[in-house]
Amino acid sequence: MTLILDTVEALDTQLSLARLTHALDAACCLDPASPGFTLGVRAALAGLAAEPGLLSNAQRESSADGYRRHLLLGDPLGRYAVAALVWRPGQMSPVHGHHTWCAYTVIEGTLSETLFSFDADTHRAVEIRQHERVCGAVSVVGAGRAAIHRLGNASAARKTAVSIHVYGVTGAQISTHVNDLVQAA
Repeated sequence: MTLILDTVEALDTQLSLARLTHALDAACCLDPASPGFTLGVRAALAGLAAEPGLLSNAQRESSADGYRRHLLLGDPLGRYAVAALVWRPGQMSPVHGHHTWCAYTVIEGTLSETLFSFDADTHRAVEIRQHERVCGAVSVVGAGRAAIHRLGNASAARKTAVSIHVYGVTGAQISTHVNDLVQAA
């Protein structure tokens, strides 16, 4: 019985990722600076929280050392990579901008996002505001320091949060070519 359940789970995951890939492929035919690209990526991520088979149990594993990133797929043409990030309560990203376009959606729990502006005189990020990103929220931003943020799980309910991130890099570059770390004021 376990083998059948594992097979069904794997098929659900493959179908969900195939739908996501198809939508991202369509968006990536457009210029990343165009409104159509942003709308396409946003549409690709919208509704993922309702995909029950999107992630396997292994892709939902967390780490006590910090948020855990699971590479889900890399576009064979190198246009994007998709990862699941699993956040235990209290785990936060560093303050960062991006070397590439990126997008994310929350598929489980709630994430807290702090937005910053870049002060060119001090070369530091200055906090602007903070808001909660609930399950189903989608964010798409371009490369550069115009979209500096810190993302994390500030849950008082002590629940794990999961988000799906898409970056405009190859799967092999996801750990090295995405974040542009910025010192906060």
